Amino acid sequence: MRLALVSAFVVIAATRYSLATPYARNVAYHSPFESHPQGDPLSTSVLLWTRAAPVSGTSQPDQSVPICVHFAIFDNPTLKGRPLDSGDAFTSWDVDFTVKVDAGNLRPDSWYWYQFSDCTNAKTKSPVGRTRTFASPNTPAHLVNGGKPLKLAVFSCSNYPFGFFNAYRIASENVSADAFIHLGDYYYEYADGVFGNGHAIGRILPPRELATITDYRTRLSIYRTDAGLIEAHQNAPWITVWDDHEVADNTWKAGSTDSNDSVATGGCAFSPSQSCFTDRKSVGVRAYHEWLPIRQVAADDKLRIWRNFRIGKLLDLTMLDTRQYDRDVTDDTWNRQLVASLADQPERSMMGFEQEQWFFDRLTKSKQRGAVWRVVGQQVVFSQVLEGTFFNFDQWDGYRANRQRILDHISQNKIDNVVILSGDSHANWVSDLAFPNDTKTYDPHTGRGALGVEFAGTAVSSPSAFGTSITPSAANIISQELLALNPELMWSEGSFRGFFVLSITAEKMESSFYALSPGDLREYRFKGFVSAKFTVLPGQNRLQRPVAGGTVAAGALKKLGV
Repeated sequence: MRLALVSAFVVIAATRYSLATPYARNVAYHSPFESHPQGDPLSTSVLLWTRAAPVSGTSQPDQSVPICVHFAIFDNPTLKGRPLDSGDAFTSWDVDFTVKVDAGNLRPDSWYWYQFSDCTNAKTKSPVGRTRTFASPNTPAHLVNGGKPLKLAVFSCSNYPFGFFNAYRIASENVSADAFIHLGDYYYEYADGVFGNGHAIGRILPPRELATITDYRTRLSIYRTDAGLIEAHQNAPWITVWDDHEVADNTWKAGSTDSNDSVATGGCAFSPSQSCFTDRKSVGVRAYHEWLPIRQVAADDKLRIWRNFRIGKLLDLTMLDTRQYDRDVTDDTWNRQLVASLADQPERSMMGFEQEQWFFDRLTKSKQRGAVWRVVGQQVVFSQVLEGTFFNFDQWDGYRANRQRILDHISQNKIDNVVILSGDSHANWVSDLAFPNDTKTYDPHTGRGALGVEFAGTAVSSPSAFGTSITPSAANIISQELLALNPELMWSEGSFRGFFVLSITAEKMESSFYALSPGDLREYRFKGFVSAKFTVLPGQNRLQRPVAGGTVAAGALKKLGV
């Protein structure tokens, strides 16, 4: 059987797609935007991904026939000479014709180029992808990335109907990121029109919320038609974690906003499939592992995605799961009063005991091995944020004892240079890390007493938490109020979409926030501007003063006294 390497996406033709024939996406459609995601790079290997759909005259692929895909990876973009690694891999209908191979025999801290082909017809080839390895764990910090700053582009919350994912392409072309960090909500589960209507720009979704394995696979294939996402996946490795919408809105370990496992409360009847939450979580996780270039950490536990990357002696990148693994009940709107009453419970956890102990161990061992920086990628805003008279109990403010244990571990063990990355909120927040309500130890004017820094980024395309289509001037009024209420919060911005980039050396870490007007998302338009830039110096455990150099191009910056 012939096959087409449709790779990181499958173009869905409107005339062929319908809910009655969900596997119409498996028919081969050819496009100039084919690409192949790669991810979870180590010092001598990296994961390569593709999807090989059989070419046939019907919309249903042959479920009984496995497909063979050949891969080869080279040290040059023209793929000349002998590959450093190559081989064959089989895929089939039961994994949605996806393929993941662990390409090895690679040199640390180097760039590589790779390609897939049909085992039975070598002329059927994929486009060439580019990837890289990280420095080996013992590489001196000043030699990592050849002595040049290591650039990590950080993203969250890409919502298909709200516009094109232009942020990805800007990071790929204009920033030349060494790796992409995605903190979750890579896709959304909503039915067409429920949370955003993209019909005017041709971004149309199926008319029901995701519930079955076919639903989740189809949604991923739709997202992979975006040109910006395709290009970013093709040009650098990704390191991802999920948030809630990869399964459902505001998930925790046993439920979500509109689903649980109780027939009596209607939790199993929200969708035409009558799918209970446990079923949705199982198939959502399965589709995520099929379609994302992520390593399965434990062979017997697909829920465990928390993992650590040692990038020379420059940094440890620790990726957490504060959403699906073992999170206690969250604010699902209908239970807000209950969750508020639980926020200070001492045993309450966003991570679960096993992950929490693992995280403490990673922080301690990172310090012991002499890494300069400890960068923590996780889903929701960590610092306390008082919003008027309310807290967002779906963030760490709803799990205060868990946050306190983390800050205690950092403080008591004198673990310095901790930088927490956060997504989810659809707004920008930059804070010193400090014990909440600590007016004796922490001084916001100088940063004295801070334990680290938090960079929380806005969405790729999801609407602002301050209000859909809110203007910069209106958002700045809200930001000023938030700055006045929260001592650790140094910068707030709530109008623009975008991402941020960490530029990391042994001497400093810079974080540059890139802003895109929501109107620029309605077409493929690759322009943006740096809205703010922050610096952190080793050993200071705070934002360098004056914060952001004393000026920002968007948002509100806290006014600090001398």
